[in-house]
Amino acid sequence: MENNEIDPKALFTFSYGLYVVSTALGDKLNGQVADAVMQLTAEPVCVAACLHKNNYTAELLMQSKKFSISVFSEDVPLPFIGNFGFRCGRDYDKFARCSYRMTENGLPIVTEYTVAAIEAEVIDIVDVHTHRLFIGEVRSAQLLAGNNPLTYADYHKIRKGKSHANAPSSVFNNIK
Repeated sequence: MENNEIDPKALFTFSYGLYVVSTALGDKLNGQVADAVMQLTAEPVCVAACLHKNNYTAELLMQSKKFSISVFSEDVPLPFIGNFGFRCGRDYDKFARCSYRMTENGLPIVTEYTVAAIEAEVIDIVDVHTHRLFIGEVRSAQLLAGNNPLTYADYHKIRKGKSHANAPSSVFNNIK
């Protein structure tokens, strides 16, 4: 490559999903939509979730050191995504507007429009400029439904969804 220009369309070729990353601290529950979630290793199974430092979920997760991942199904309605993606849990109870259950480890799992649920214990936190990469060792994983997960490409192309300004992929909002 001859220049240092960044074409967001090149980044959009990465395959992403759409998830709710949640945590609990005392009686506080919070979760947020995340697209930067991935499996890192197989033995032991480790995953990572990248969250903006200013987000309430990241703040709670820094203290709780445990998180859950709920994988959205392709039939999830946009308002349901918006409940977790465009409101702050500091002053809004996101879990009051959805079906969920608490796990034995004290984490909320969204059970509505969810294909799978994963629980992880934080083993490392990496500072990445505006975000934190929470690396967790998986403690449990379960399939909740047989339908397909929502891909981030479908969220943008088919659903015409947008990303929150704090999302790592917010640059995709400008792609037509």
